[in-house]
Amino acid sequence: MNQKIYPPESAGRRRIENVPFCYPEEKISDIRKRIFERANEFETLNYIYVVDGEKRLLGVFSIKDIFQQNEDRKIEEIMERKIIKAYPYTDQEKIALLALKHNLKAIPVLDKRDHFLGVVTSHVILDILHSEDIEDIFRSAGISKYNSFANKIFQASPSILTKLRLPWLILGLFGGLLAAQIVNFFESSLQTHFILATFIPLILYMAGAVGAQTETLFIRSLVYRLNMKNYFLKEIRVSLSIALILGALLALVSYLWFKLPYLGIILGISLFFTIVNSFFLGLLVPYLLNKQKKTQRLVQVLSVQLSGISQV
Repeated sequence: MNQKIYPPESAGRRRIENVPFCYPEEKISDIRKRIFERANEFETLNYIYVVDGEKRLLGVFSIKDIFQQNEDRKIEEIMERKIIKAYPYTDQEKIALLALKHNLKAIPVLDKRDHFLGVVTSHVILDILHSEDIEDIFRSAGISKYNSFANKIFQASPSILTKLRLPWLILGLFGGLLAAQIVNFFESSLQTHFILATFIPLILYMAGAVGAQTETLFIRSLVYRLNMKNYFLKEIRVSLSIALILGALLALVSYLWFKLPYLGIILGISLFFTIVNSFFLGLLVPYLLNKQKKTQRLVQVLSVQLSGISQV
C-alpha cells in the first residue's frame, strides 16, 4: 500500500517495509541462514516478524533468539504471540509512547485485518519523541504550528515568526482587557476594602497554576484515548476537592492574619470558584482543540483519497 495516502504524522507514513519476516513452520536454522545471507538488504534487524501465507502477523521474536535457541526448533515454539501493534492512521506520538511503555525498539504496523504493513523503527521513534517534545514546548508558550516547525522554525523569517507568536498574544491582550473591566466593576468595593486588591495576584497565580496542571495531565491522557466520561467525572471530583481545601486554607489564614471574618469568607469563596473555573477551562480547551485536530486529519485523509481516485 502506498505510504503517500497516509497523513504525515501517522504510522502509515513513518513505517518502513523492508524488514525480516518468516513463517511459523520454519526452523531457526532457516532464519539464521537467511539473516546471514540478506542482512545488508534489511533496513532494521531488531525483530523478526512471523506471518502466515496471506502476510497476517502471527507473532514476533528478537534477533538474539536465533542465536540463543536450538537451531532445530520451529519458529512457532519461540515466537511471542502477544503483539504490541499500531495501525496506519495511529498518531506518531502514540507509537512513541507505546515503544517507551513496553520497552520496544520497533512497533509493527497492521491493517484492520492484521496484514503486516511494516514497522516504525527505533531511530524514527527517537525522532518522533524529539519533534513532539519541541512541538509541545512551543504550544505551551502559545506558538502556533508552522508545517514541520520543530525543524524549520529557527530558519523562519521574522515575518513568519511574528505570525506564529502573535495570535495567542492578541487573545491574551483582550483577555487582560476583559479582566480589567471586571476589576473596574468592583472599583467601589476595592476602594472601601483596598486589602482585597492585594490578593488579586495570588488568586490569578493559583488559577494559572491549576489550569496548567490540568491541561498538561489531560493532554497526556488524550494520547491513551481514555474513556472521556469517566475521566471528566474523576477530574470534577479532584477539582472540587482541591478548590475546597485551598479555599478553606486561604479563608483561615486571612482570618487569622487580619482578624476580619468577612474577608476570609470572601477570599475563600473567590479562590474556590476561580480554581473550579480553571479546571474546566484546562479540560475544555485541549478537548476542543483535539476534536478540531481529528476533524482536520479526517478531511486531509479524505482529500488525499479523493485525489487518488481522480487520478485513476
